[in-house]
Order: sequence, then structure tokens, then C-alpha cells
Amino acid sequence: MFRDRGVEIKTPDQIALMRKAGLVVSEALSLLRSAVRPGVTTKELDRLAEEHIRASGATPNFLGYHGFPATICTSVNDEVVHGIPGGRVLKEGDLVSMDCGAIVEGWHGDAAITVAVGAVNDELVELMRVCEESLWRGMAAARLGGRVTDISAAIEGYVRGQGEYGIVEDYVGHGIGSAMHMAPSVPNHGRPGKGPKLVQGMALAVEPMITLGTVDTRVLDDDWTVVTADGSWSAHFEHSFTLTPAGALVLTAEDGGAAKLAELGVPCAA
Repeated sequence: MFRDRGVEIKTPDQIALMRKAGLVVSEALSLLRSAVRPGVTTKELDRLAEEHIRASGATPNFLGYHGFPATICTSVNDEVVHGIPGGRVLKEGDLVSMDCGAIVEGWHGDAAITVAVGAVNDELVELMRVCEESLWRGMAAARLGGRVTDISAAIEGYVRGQGEYGIVEDYVGHGIGSAMHMAPSVPNHGRPGKGPKLVQGMALAVEPMITLGTVDTRVLDDDWTVVTADGSWSAHFEHSFTLTPAGALVLTAEDGGAAKLAELGVPCAA
């Protein structure tokens, strides 16, 4: 069923399938995190993700999406999103963002993490921490009856309070369900109380991207890879989640988000 400007409302059974897809994604990202090390290529990471997704009875949702040629996006250092895996060899001190998605019986999961390759400096550790924490703060701000930009305002408010980071504006979160990208858009900045109402059965993919410099980006000649205009490094984290009367359920977190939401004082439906 669709309502409120084309937003798809899922049944409990459909949410359950999204949870299955989300767990496949969570497991794939866990494998990828453990595989990141100096000397590994981004193509090797892509192969690992595809093998796991298919072995789990799911289908990669990035592969072939508008012609995208891989199972995951691997974005390194100043690459913000949509990097194409290939022969690039990761080296000590790099950051790599890995965005992964899967389909189970027609229903999608989508999540992303940024991982340090070996040891990185404190500035980069903090960049990742702020980005991931802002994602959780955004989801924790969502309530049934609230509005989409309640999430946006919480993300922006947290990031602004942590230092001089750029919050990428050209690429945002999105609805998710029977397709990977659906209405509504979920910006990572803005004032609360705007956008579609948050209702039971809605599922959203929230994905802040922050940089050590500019918010401006450009797309490389491969027509996919997005980089910062000033060459500053970036981080990207994403989860898909839904709201229930019992609280939030993070579809792409192994524990449904229970531990982190409890830390933030928010009920969880897991």
C-alpha cells in the first residue's frame, strides 16, 4: 500500500522479509570488516560479499542497478559513495566505505560501514565515530507520528556539535522496501517537523556522509564514483530501519539495534 506522496507501507510479513535481507547484509558487512587489511583489493572484497549474499539465498541489489557493475560500492579516502570495486590495493592508513545490499523474496536491505585499513590517525578515527554516531542519533530521534526531517535535524545537530565537518547534501537517505531507493528522501541536515509523517510499516535507509572539508562533490569519469571537490577524506555509515509501537527495529543490525538504542534511551522492537 502507498500513501503520503508515494511512501510504501509494508505489512508485518513484508517487514519480516526485509529483516531477513537486512541480516544477510549485516553478515556480509561483518565479513568485509574482518577482511579489510593492507594488500587486499576492492575487487576481492566485492567477490567476498557476492559469495556470501548468494550463499545465503539472497540476491545482490547493487549488481546491475542502473548498470552498476559490482555487488558492493567501495569508496576510499576522498571517495564519498558509489566507488566501483576493482584492482585498487588498500594500503595502511586508508579509509574504505563499503555499501552493501541484498534482496530476499523481492524485499531489500541496504547498509554501509566505513573501516580503517590498519592504523589511522586520530582525526580519521574521530571522523568515523562522529559519522556513525550521527546515524544512530538520527534513528533514535524517529517516533511514530513524527516527521522525516526529525531524523535529519538530529543528524545535523549531532555533527555540528562535534566539530568542523562537512555534511554532504547532494546524496541522502531514502525509503526502502520493494525497491532499493524509494520515497521519501531522508536528508542529513534540516529543520525538524517536515516531510512525510513517520508511520508503522514505513522503512527508511538513513545514511549520513561527512567530510573533513567541503560539502561539495563531483562525479568521476566512470559516471559513478563521487569524490569530495577539495580532496578531503570522508566517512559514510548506513542502516535500514522501521518503526513499530514497541520501538524502532534496525533491520540491518544483527541485534536489531537493541544495544545502541538502549544506550541512547530509546525503545527497540528487537
